[in-house]
Amino acid sequence: MLDLLHPAAAQPSRSLSCELAKTPEEIREAQRIRYQVFGLEMGAKLPSASSGLDIDRFDEYCDHLLVRDQGNSKVVGTYRILSPEQACNAGGYYSETEFDMSSLQHLRGRMAEVGRSCVDVHYRDGATIAQLWSGLAEYITKRNHEYLIGCASIGMSDGGHYAASVFNKVFKLHASPEELRVAPHRRLPIENLEQNLDVIIPPLIKGYLRLGAYVAGEPAWDPEFNSADLFILLPVSRISARATRHFLRRAS
Repeated sequence: MLDLLHPAAAQPSRSLSCELAKTPEEIREAQRIRYQVFGLEMGAKLPSASSGLDIDRFDEYCDHLLVRDQGNSKVVGTYRILSPEQACNAGGYYSETEFDMSSLQHLRGRMAEVGRSCVDVHYRDGATIAQLWSGLAEYITKRNHEYLIGCASIGMSDGGHYAASVFNKVFKLHASPEELRVAPHRRLPIENLEQNLDVIIPPLIKGYLRLGAYVAGEPAWDPEFNSADLFILLPVSRISARATRHFLRRAS
């Protein structure tokens, strides 16, 4: 879940909608914006770069949320969701490529994974982000998922000091119970990094924590995306009814 939802300057009123992709072409639209953001903007090393799309083996098993500008029909934001049933078909969750999740084995049938969130650079404002959150809220409400998991990424353009400081700040307040901790396969060596910078928590991570999410262990280092990834665990029961109603209203 790369944190690319930094608010932009105020934009003229737009007509935005959010829905699940229904056709292969709509999935390609999601993959295209992911390539533009992750590959071109962030410099991630994407195996599918030659196609102009960001494609991995999990895409075919996921549902893809699309935020579309009705004025020009352009997809301006996306989120992908992997249900517990489809995770079985895929041979596991994407997060398992970065973390040992054996401590969560007893929750596997109740966990939906979210990831690959991104927003077009010209649409990084509250309206677009609210549409993504609204679509996600509607999705989990209809399907009765009990937990959301995912990798929340922090850029490492400074070598990792910012990421280590963000982790240090949020883990003190939002650490998961010990029995729900995961372990990174390739851990970020936080002991060798500055951990006490005065940092602003990335908006996407801040949003999850406000909803009641836990940070479930130390960050993993993802060299392909040059990011540090926090494992986020959000029990749906911790999301307040007020927050759920708010996002569902925005979706209607």
